[in-house]
Amino acid sequence: MADAGVRPARRADAAAVADIQVRAWRQGYRDLLPPAVLDQVTSQDAAKVWRERWAEAATAPPSPRHRLLVAVASDLVVGFAAHGPAEEPDHDPARTAELITLLVDPMHGRVGHGSRLLAASVDLLREDGVGTLISWVFEADEVTRTFLGSAGWAPDGTARTLDMGEPISQIRLHTDITDG
Repeated sequence: MADAGVRPARRADAAAVADIQVRAWRQGYRDLLPPAVLDQVTSQDAAKVWRERWAEAATAPPSPRHRLLVAVASDLVVGFAAHGPAEEPDHDPARTAELITLLVDPMHGRVGHGSRLLAASVDLLREDGVGTLISWVFEADEVTRTFLGSAGWAPDGTARTLDMGEPISQIRLHTDITDG
């Protein structure tokens, strides 16, 4: 794919990021979340809130180690990833980071944007001295589990249940990102 890459997000990217999030959730989570919950978090009102939150993430992150990256193809934002220090009590935030989200627009999937976003996140986190990267995923999300698994991620044995009108299980994945 010509002119494809990853860069830090800008305020102007917030609408595209929110739109990608809504489209990706509607497609990827339709069999994972209760319909009422999915409708609520992908509604027009929710999309406005997501735009504001992503604009803030791009311009005023909570710390220098919180980053929002976008994948671009021919100057079009086609995906995004957000990461920051791990907030888990069993991890040192100086050495462990969390991949908070990584989503690619369904219309631009399966051409390497997700891999580029993941690689760029890992490169930045290594520069920060991070050695372990974690992420919470829906236990039934085979697409994300397969994608991260192909990059060396594995369950670490930690799980949680979210109350979304019905219990939804998540598992924590981890990977060693030390160079070498």
